Amino acid sequence: MNRILVTGGAGFLGSHLCERLLALGADVICVDNFFTGSKQNIRHLLGNPNFELLRHDVTLPLYIEVDRIFNLACPASPIYYQHDPVQTTKTSVHGAINVLGLAKRVKARILQASTSEVYGDPEVHPQVESYWGRVNPIGIRSCYDEGKRCAETLFFDYWRQSALEIKVVRIFNTYGPRMQPDDGRVVSNFIVQALKGEPITLYGDGTQTRSFCYVDDLIEGILKMMNSPKDFIGPVNLGNPGEFSMLELAEKVIRFTKSKSKLVFLPLPEDDPKQRQPDIALAKEKLAWEPRVSLDDGLKLTIDYFSRTL
Repeated sequence: MNRILVTGGAGFLGSHLCERLLALGADVICVDNFFTGSKQNIRHLLGNPNFELLRHDVTLPLYIEVDRIFNLACPASPIYYQHDPVQTTKTSVHGAINVLGLAKRVKARILQASTSEVYGDPEVHPQVESYWGRVNPIGIRSCYDEGKRCAETLFFDYWRQSALEIKVVRIFNTYGPRMQPDDGRVVSNFIVQALKGEPITLYGDGTQTRSFCYVDDLIEGILKMMNSPKDFIGPVNLGNPGEFSMLELAEKVIRFTKSKSKLVFLPLPEDDPKQRQPDIALAKEKLAWEPRVSLDDGLKLTIDYFSRTL
């Protein structure tokens, strides 16, 4: 685990992964085009002699010598990935082709950060890895959902065709420090609105559910997957199986921030899933992994971060 490439390394998850890899003694090359990533996320790493930052877009080929690759590059919040949907699809598909080609050339093990969005608006609950999903291929979220599904296809075809060492994780809702305050994701939305005393916006009637995994737990799962035996390639769900409604989440945020914000209900966005919860039995069995940070504890840590940075 000497020379490691992290694409999307200045993003929310990528910066935490870079930090953890450096702590483990790796040489880390962080690649980011800074569309959603931020230099602020990795500023504290720039003085580390084992850390290298490279501004680059993964839709273009990258020629570099590495031992392992974590492919995290792609906007992950609806506001950002719908801003330029064609580029979002290119990032998932062309980006996958480029990093897979690199991995093939240098014989590197490569991990794809896929997403629970491959399940779409699921008819199976909780979602298991064998479920093929229910995705609208022509909706406003399709650039992300279908882009990630195609990336998984490419990873498995490179594995079958070229015997590439691949790992695929499907990441469910993750939150924590370094989330962008304006990324439109529900945890950051609620916390920022509560801290500013603004109305907290819920979509639909607030009964739709999500599962929230604290970032430290998620990074641990990603590392365990990368280091798992060669014959276990995934996909494997990584997320916290605790299920909460949007109303429950809003009430917790208001309580922890001591905010006087009121709840406001807006129409449900197109193709917004009604429920999302990972079945993590496979991760428990193959990786001996499960989340340890409760939603209450994780929210308090995240609120503290936004209280200091807003």
